[in-house]
Amino acid sequence: MHILYIHQHFTTPEGAGGTRSYEFSKQLVKEGHNVTLLCGSHENGDSGLIGQFVRGVRRGVVESINIIEMEISYSSKDNFFKRSVIFFRFAWKSTFIALTMKYDLIFCTSTPLTVAIPGILSHWLRNKVFVFEVRDLWPELPKEMRVITNPFVLMILSSLEWISYRSADACIGLSPGIVEGIERKGVKPAKIEMIPNGSDIDLHQISPKRSVENFQRKNDVLQAVFTGAHGIANGLNAVIDTAVELQTRGRQDVKFNLIGNGMLKPELMERTRKEKLTNIEFNDPISKYNLVEELKTMDVGLMILADIPAFYYGTSPNKFFDYIASGLPILINYPGWLASLIEERECGIYVPPGDSAAFADAMEQFAENRDMLKVMGDNAYQLALTEFERGKLSKKFINLLMKTYQNEKNS
Repeated sequence: MHILYIHQHFTTPEGAGGTRSYEFSKQLVKEGHNVTLLCGSHENGDSGLIGQFVRGVRRGVVESINIIEMEISYSSKDNFFKRSVIFFRFAWKSTFIALTMKYDLIFCTSTPLTVAIPGILSHWLRNKVFVFEVRDLWPELPKEMRVITNPFVLMILSSLEWISYRSADACIGLSPGIVEGIERKGVKPAKIEMIPNGSDIDLHQISPKRSVENFQRKNDVLQAVFTGAHGIANGLNAVIDTAVELQTRGRQDVKFNLIGNGMLKPELMERTRKEKLTNIEFNDPISKYNLVEELKTMDVGLMILADIPAFYYGTSPNKFFDYIASGLPILINYPGWLASLIEERECGIYVPPGDSAAFADAMEQFAENRDMLKVMGDNAYQLALTEFERGKLSKKFINLLMKTYQNEKNS
């Protein structure tokens, strides 16, 4: 079967960012399917292509995946208007390709929501089987964050959301809240599958004793890491608040390492400088391969988000699955499905949002109890291995595509 796979923010492990689409595409190819992956350019991504763009497009084959990359560059530092223009440009050009090339099934993965447009039109105009993957609920999240307040824009996005879900022959949600959000739009549960982000166990290749050994190698300084965007949604001022609290307490044995980029990074760095904090280090985004090596030198993974209820059950952050694949205990500062999972599997500590004292207490607890650090790290790795191993999730994904295609063609 030939699958047109559309993901605007695609990257291989040579770039920074989630590699779900890369791993799924590789598995599809391994099982004998033909995959054409359509993507845009990204500030920290790497499509694997090195040739020149010709009339705004470059094509090539990366690990047997046919890649079509459009010269439409996206940056998390861009303002909302510029990003919106980029999203619609990508959707427009993707639609032209989707309506003209030969394939059997079209698969679109958000965000942005506009990536569904070529799938919708291909389904309507060419009767193509369409599967839509929802990584974030739009416009619920930007509405709650007050990133989008214009009623007309919200109405348009809500209409596009409804049309996307109802046009798809099947939908994939990455978290329980996303699945429920799709159901609220009237989609039958039988047409929805939850397939969360996954852990690349083989890539991380950790030692079961790594957590404690690293802790000792770092001269008793607990190394906590956050990887990902530094934007409004990420709420990283919570880390700075905690760093201030720890420095006030005279704790010199905890250090925060923030790896990534985003609109608020300069502001966060300036606040760190003004507060004269010595326990925070900012680092540029790095490739997935380099990130794997960096995580081996860390002791705790930080799951930090702004205190917005829609996040509690409506996200499936890549960083969580990287942390547990590396055997890192987790500190999470928002409730929801991941917090419940972390507490249930005893692989980290949950602290209430906005409570820098509790956050600092948790970091002290990690720093003072190496045995706990080791046990939680082992539990985290077992969680990755038993529940979120990428190979198992890839098979679930492929089975859904095959079942949907056969059902639609036989109906």
